[in-house]
Amino acid sequence: MAQEQEQDQPLHLSKLSPRAIWRKAFESSKRRSADFSTMSGIPLEAVYGTDASEYPGQYPFTRGPHASMYRSKLWTMRMFAGFGTAEDTNYRFKEIIRSGGDGLSTAFDMPTLLGIDSDHPMAEGEVGRCGVAVDTIADMEDLYSDLDLSKITTSMTINSPAAVIFAMFVAQAEKKGTPRHLLGGTLQNDILKEYQAQKEFVFPPRQAMRLVRDTIAFTTREMPRWNSISISGYHIREAGSTAAEELAFTLANGFAYVELGQQAGLAIDDFAPRLSFFFNAHIDFFEEIAKYRAARRIWARWMKERYGAKIEKSLLMRFHTQTAGVSLTAQQPEVNIVRTAIEALAGVLGGTQSLHTNSMDEALALPTEKAVRIALRTQQVIAFETNVTHVADPLGGSWYVESLTDEIERQAEEIFATLNDMGQGSMLEGVIRGIEDNWFQRRIGDSAYDLEIKLGKNQRIVVGVNCFTEGNEEEEIETLEITSADEERQLKRLDLVRSQRDPELVAAALAKLVKQAGDSSVNLMPALVEAALAYASLGEIMAALESVFGRHVETPSI
Repeated sequence: MAQEQEQDQPLHLSKLSPRAIWRKAFESSKRRSADFSTMSGIPLEAVYGTDASEYPGQYPFTRGPHASMYRSKLWTMRMFAGFGTAEDTNYRFKEIIRSGGDGLSTAFDMPTLLGIDSDHPMAEGEVGRCGVAVDTIADMEDLYSDLDLSKITTSMTINSPAAVIFAMFVAQAEKKGTPRHLLGGTLQNDILKEYQAQKEFVFPPRQAMRLVRDTIAFTTREMPRWNSISISGYHIREAGSTAAEELAFTLANGFAYVELGQQAGLAIDDFAPRLSFFFNAHIDFFEEIAKYRAARRIWARWMKERYGAKIEKSLLMRFHTQTAGVSLTAQQPEVNIVRTAIEALAGVLGGTQSLHTNSMDEALALPTEKAVRIALRTQQVIAFETNVTHVADPLGGSWYVESLTDEIERQAEEIFATLNDMGQGSMLEGVIRGIEDNWFQRRIGDSAYDLEIKLGKNQRIVVGVNCFTEGNEEEEIETLEITSADEERQLKRLDLVRSQRDPELVAAALAKLVKQAGDSSVNLMPALVEAALAYASLGEIMAALESVFGRHVETPSI
């Protein structure tokens, strides 16, 4: 998912004190028009801790990636959306923008996530259910119809077929007259966490990393506003990991992608600035804030000391945050509004660059338009009513928060040491071996089991689930329904596209893709864009790649 805060870059002024360096960076930022005081009129400084040696916007960025943080620019309010057909989701996108959202984040249905077409036997009953169905570039054209993609950033949450979907996105934008270098946004494209947690994999790990490599190289050369990977801890946490494991596994995957880019011959400072991250905002308020602070510090130090990054943009961890879906309950769903507000506040106090707030009804179904609007309003209340945006790192210096930050960092470094040993000095090899040996899967499973034991013994309380259950019998709230009629509309759309396209053009594009997939030195993105323009379907393109790469079958973890 995309992060757009690019102001307040720290300055190399070695003769000045840390405070003076921070002040110069702060004063050079574009200020928002706002009254930077409490509601009682007490004036607020941009940062507190005058004796500190580290300020926001200074290495190792524990206190934030930018000097002025939200005083200069608020986080992007990027609401996740996708259901039914592309036309349905396009309508929801426009409603989000009308309600004040300033970034789009696209959810795809399960068939699309698995790289199969809507008319595949395995897709029956799942088309458009958990996200939008995309089979061809025609759907992508409908999805972003009447949206100026040169002005609004777009995130796409997809992994195994990420390169294919991305090719369709680039192709449709250029067909409409928006050149690729103007496109801004993020492709999740984090295949490593699929094997570790989310399980929506298709190709074996080493072959799948080829596609990630190609997207990194392609965007580095041709799309300067695009984040090639959103390295995602969100799904690791949703699968049951602890906060420290979420942080450590995510950063280990990030280091693996860095080494992948270096192996492809790319200079670290050419591609690292466009790597972004995606974290969970869970319910343990202070632990989450500490997690974000530790993550920035670790990333900056490793990028500088291990990987030799020279420019400060390469050291900055920019991340998107989404409130915890797994914390939402089907019981008393209105209480989820409270949970989401607390989790969103943790993301903001932790310094996120972009935020999605979950809707109260998501434990029951895809969210209704009303529920999405309430979730967006939650962000707007935090942004404009609480005044927490007036001070950078408001909890910095808290003995509790600083201690938690240090402890999470210590636990993460222990995990890095284990993976580094597994890879004999290579984090890339260590992470892949950890996947092949089910090391990650066992760790996550054990943590999830430990939590369930605590919930069962009421050692951890979840309101409405194992305590305070009065009101559970009340009538359920209205939910969004995706019907079989929606699936039929998508199947007819796919049939129409197939009947109108040039079959020889499709066959030629797929044959070229198969040939190039067999040569690991070739970047596949141009061939994927060509196949998309020929209106080859997602399933056809993935099948062509599978004929060369093979299919991954996970060994059960014992």
